[in-house]
Amino acid sequence: MGNSALKAHLETAQKTGVFQLTGKGLAEFPEDLQKLTSNLRTIDLSNNKIELLPPLIGKFSFLKSLALNNNKLTALPEELCKLKKLETLHLNGNHLRQLPAAFAQLSALKTLSLSGNQLRTVPTQLCGLRHLDVVDLSKNQIQNVPDTVGELQAIELNLNQNQISQISVHISHCPRLKVLRLEENCLELSMLPQSILSDSQISLLAVEGNLFEIKKLRELEGYDKYLERFTATKKKFA
Repeated sequence: MGNSALKAHLETAQKTGVFQLTGKGLAEFPEDLQKLTSNLRTIDLSNNKIELLPPLIGKFSFLKSLALNNNKLTALPEELCKLKKLETLHLNGNHLRQLPAAFAQLSALKTLSLSGNQLRTVPTQLCGLRHLDVVDLSKNQIQNVPDTVGELQAIELNLNQNQISQISVHISHCPRLKVLRLEENCLELSMLPQSILSDSQISLLAVEGNLFEIKKLRELEGYDKYLERFTATKKKFA
């Protein structure tokens, strides 16, 4: 992509606060964006070939939305964690194995999408995010859901298409968790904590495609309590 085209994009972004440059084969984060650190509210660089996010990302202090889906990122810089106003972060389809240690400093974050990466566990940093609504960790390599998950503040947690065979009973302590997606994992029925049914806030539990028949789930103790929550929620949205 020529410099003149980039310049035109930068001029538009200066006026709108939105910089969107998707599917252009970019190999790196455009350095020229640093001229707009105080203007930009939205950056979308999805469907490119970016391998590294430079430390200068930390300077976009007004950024609310960052999308880098389908790039080649293997790691994220600690500087990303300085984005105190960031509400939406989309990183689907990269090669991420972990999140920066200070990730919980993204205190405004509401939506986090990490589908199609190489995470092996549910990152503990997520438990420090107080305003998190939706977390998508589908299509990773997660094998178990640890005790720390009990502190997660999310309303929806998507763990579809992982390799999960164990889930901590603490997941039923999540104060706001309403939707739990566990489709296409490696769960035996005995490994699904019954407290999810009998003693949690969860009103939509999606578990198709595991190592048990769905009708067996209906025989578990606590299923009637779950069904009450499920039905009440459905009525609310009908």
